[in-house]
Amino acid sequence: MAVGRSAALKVDWTKIGTSLGIKGQTAAALQAFKKRNEDARRRVQLLSEQPQEVDFKHYRSVLKNQSVVDEIESQTKAYKAVTYDVGRQIKTIEAFEAQAVKNAEDTKGKVDVELKELEKTLKNIEDARPFEDLTVDEVVAARPDIDARTTQLVSKGRWSVPGYKEKFGDLSLL
Repeated sequence: MAVGRSAALKVDWTKIGTSLGIKGQTAAALQAFKKRNEDARRRVQLLSEQPQEVDFKHYRSVLKNQSVVDEIESQTKAYKAVTYDVGRQIKTIEAFEAQAVKNAEDTKGKVDVELKELEKTLKNIEDARPFEDLTVDEVVAARPDIDARTTQLVSKGRWSVPGYKEKFGDLSLL
C-alpha cells in the first residue's frame, strides 16, 4: 500500500492532460477521476489522523457502570475488520483505461489524417506558381465554380462583379 500511495502522490495531473493532448470526453473523465482520487486521499488522511485505540481504563475510571465498559471492550476485541474484494473497482478502472486508450487512439488517428492533409496543402502552397503566371484556363481547371459563376453573370447581362467598385474604386474615369 505504501508503494501505491507514494506513486499516487507523484502523479502530475496537469502534465498528463497537456503532454498527451487529451481533449473532450477523455479530458472530462480524467478530471472526474482526479477529483475522486483527491477526495479519497483526503478521507484517508482524515481517518488516519483519528485515534484508533480506545482507552478503556479511562472509561472505567469515569463511569460507574463497569459492566457496560467490559461488554463494549469484549465486543471491540471480538471485532474483525471485513475485507472487501476490490475486483469490481479494478475492472471499472481497467474499463475506464481501455476507453481512454481507445479515445486516445481515435484522436491520434484523426490528428494523423489532418497532419497529412496539412502537409499536402503546405506542399501545394510551396510548389504553386505565382498568381501572375497563371492562365485563365488553369484557374478554371482549378476552380470550375469561378467559370460557372462568370457564365451565369454574363448570361444575365451583368458585366461587373458585385462589390468591385467599393473595394477597388471606379477606374472608368481614367
